[in-house]
Amino acid sequence: MSVDKMAEQTMEANAVVSYLKSHPEFFEIYADVLADIFIPHPHGGHAISITERQILTLREKSRLLEVKLAELLQFGEENDGISEKVHRLALTLLAARDATEAINGFVYNLLEDFSVPHVGLRVWGIDGADPAQSEFAPVSDSLKALAENLTEPYCGPHVLDEVQAWFGEASPRLRSFAQVQLVTDRTAGLLVLASEDPQRFYPEMGTLYLKRVGELLSAVLLRTIPLGKKVD
Repeated sequence: MSVDKMAEQTMEANAVVSYLKSHPEFFEIYADVLADIFIPHPHGGHAISITERQILTLREKSRLLEVKLAELLQFGEENDGISEKVHRLALTLLAARDATEAINGFVYNLLEDFSVPHVGLRVWGIDGADPAQSEFAPVSDSLKALAENLTEPYCGPHVLDEVQAWFGEASPRLRSFAQVQLVTDRTAGLLVLASEDPQRFYPEMGTLYLKRVGELLSAVLLRTIPLGKKVD
């Protein structure tokens, strides 16, 4: 079939569609004609009437709506579960009496309640913090600069070698990471979640709850850092 012939048939088909949309009374006037028109079954086999085809179309739309509704219900249940975990985390942090207790409770909660395989955390600028505790160990200027520029959580396969080393023997097996900035009156730390699963923390994933978790810990740390005083 020539291109011109195909174009002509397309125009004729569009004209028919336009006419039927503009004259819905056609289906009432010629109801008997519609009953005599048969079209191919969408899945092959015998021909069916237009009415039967409409029923099949409605059933398919209904099935798709049911699938989407099930997905929405599942997402809602998952979000409810995450919200409950974040609430328990907030209670743990509120009950902490100092930065060390807050950080210990925070890490434990992520490992146990959120089932995060590995948690790395460095905080700087805590007056009187014990440098022997790994979370308060000194960090490089490069890492501080990275945290400073991390305005939104990062999820993906890449971290600094310095960060990778936080995870010790597990480090070579780790394939995905989430990095979250901690901010008080200034950038005060970096939270890193890690997993052996390449898809646990992927670039396209939502980061709303990661950001909220970081904000919770930041708010607690703010109580322990004298405003205006920077401790390197």
